[in-house]
Amino acid sequence: MLETITDIDFYILDFLQVMARSSFWDGFFAYYTNLGNAVMVICYCALLLCFRQTRKDGIMVSCGALSGVLICNLILKNIIQRSRPCWLRPEVQLLIPSPKDYSFPSGHAASVTILTVILVHNHPRLAIGLIPAALLMVYSRMYLYVHFPSDVLAGMIIGGAIGLLVCFLSPKVEEKWKKKHSIS
Repeated sequence: MLETITDIDFYILDFLQVMARSSFWDGFFAYYTNLGNAVMVICYCALLLCFRQTRKDGIMVSCGALSGVLICNLILKNIIQRSRPCWLRPEVQLLIPSPKDYSFPSGHAASVTILTVILVHNHPRLAIGLIPAALLMVYSRMYLYVHFPSDVLAGMIIGGAIGLLVCFLSPKVEEKWKKKHSIS
């Protein structure tokens, strides 16, 4: 079963390498993928936390992002230890430095999905920009040959679940916080 998934993954990645590559997209995705790395997610959270109007969003995205890093990058990647496609096919020329951590699930996909789910939940009008931006981010990971499609899909599913859980729990935590601090 896993071999079949890997075969399908490579089929898709190789198709992208042959059919979708261009000098414009090479440059665009090599730059764009960096907007979804851990440092940038921390910057987005910090920016949201700086302003009173977006502080709740910042707290929610920070909690979600920390959960995503813990679940995806620290636990699942190290348990599953799936090699990246660029490690298995080193003959494919990379446009970015080869990542050092394991492939499954995609941390970029999880973090950008967490951010998107939470912000779209809180501000539905942002969907028109955030959803396409998130989809471009997850696509960039496949285009750049650093993640399999199944890595990206798993990252999106995990990120979506974390984002929804944060949205579900946030009002309950906020209510408890208000009760605790209004009594004292």
